[in-house]
Amino acid sequence: MEKNKNRWFFGCQIDAYAVVVEDYLMDAQETFRYQEKVASARTEALFIILSQIFGFLAALRWHQIGLDGWTVACLLLFLMFLFYCLNYHTLTIRISAEQLLLQFGIFCWKIPLNTIASCHLDDISLWRIGGAGIHFTFIRKKYRAYFNFLEDPRVVIPLKVNRGPVQEIAFTTRQPEAVMQLLCPASPENPS
Repeated sequence: MEKNKNRWFFGCQIDAYAVVVEDYLMDAQETFRYQEKVASARTEALFIILSQIFGFLAALRWHQIGLDGWTVACLLLFLMFLFYCLNYHTLTIRISAEQLLLQFGIFCWKIPLNTIASCHLDDISLWRIGGAGIHFTFIRKKYRAYFNFLEDPRVVIPLKVNRGPVQEIAFTTRQPEAVMQLLCPASPENPS
């Protein structure tokens, strides 16, 4: 009998050939009330430029001096930004009748709609949260997870039930009004 080659990584099932988010994603038969794929040329360009800079510095230093601490640091930064280029290319937002799914490459987060307390637009500066990708930070004494790009508005959803230490989730969308209407139609910013 063939040994199961599937592994779990941050809530996503990974097999040897593809990222399969079976259990974490919604059933294939489930219909989505809303789907959006958000990509950012500006964010992608930033990550590409940073990976090229650190890749060039690592190669140059390796060629001139050999393997030392600075070469390893530049190589690690090159690999980190290369991973960012590949993983944080597209944010997928899916809303069904039961849940919201946010997926950034291999990282995904499923939020049951009945755990969403309200919705509102985010007013926090990108400088405060540290840029694009997935970030975790305290905002107004609440621990918030961000799934965001450098542009486009963000929707914040406070949770009725914390997910570990996370009390709020914010994510980038190009259609915040439509998303907020689906997630919490009776919130103050979305009068029914």
